[in-house]
Amino acid sequence: QVQLVESGGGLVQAGGSLRLSCAASGSFFSINTMGWYRQATGKQRELVASITSYGSTNYADSVKGRFTISRDNAKNSVYLQMNSLKPEDTAVYYCNADIVRYRGLRPVNYWGQGTQVTVSS
Repeated sequence: QVQLVESGGGLVQAGGSLRLSCAASGSFFSINTMGWYRQATGKQRELVASITSYGSTNYADSVKGRFTISRDNAKNSVYLQMNSLKPEDTAVYYCNADIVRYRGLRPVNYWGQGTQVTVSS
């Protein structure tokens, strides 16, 4: 009974900002790496940013300097601050997390339902 619940998507003009949030709920032992992926219409899903449990981050080249990923372990949440948005950032954004459900088991990968981000020119 683990779920990832996303919020914060919407419509914004080019140059604007959005902040995406994702919270893990349910019963689990720990959360390892969390991340954000996106999939534009007609394109493959791609990694946008990820963050480990201890704060190490990784970004796609296309968003470096514009997006910032962070997490709040006490809230089991991950965030994506998106600044200087471009029309090419338009996509469905998905939250992703590797979750250890019980001590000693390998992590299981979970996906959120996705939230639409549309950047108009």
